Amino acid sequence: MQQMARRVAALYAERDVERFGRAWGANELVLGLVGDVGDLAKLAQGKAGVRPHSDLDAALEHELADCLWSVIAIADALDIDLERAFGNAMEELSQRLGGPAAAVET
Repeated sequence: MQQMARRVAALYAERDVERFGRAWGANELVLGLVGDVGDLAKLAQGKAGVRPHSDLDAALEHELADCLWSVIAIADALDIDLERAFGNAMEELSQRLGGPAAAVET
């Protein structure tokens, strides 16, 4: 997933350089994520029957993927090893919840 996300991020960076003279930085990527999360929230309301939307499941899939892409792009922009950070966070949560150590697959 990260490799695919990085390829798309590179394409966005090229486009942004042409349009704006520079690629988006972490701050713009975070703002984009905020917008995507807002869209996701509206679609989740649709799933609960509050906000109807045509082709709801496909829209939810797309928006979740957009959010995931944004998180990967932000981590890269901030030089965060997301895979390591995720493993550490899951281990911490597992311990906090009294469960067994989180298994890390390699």
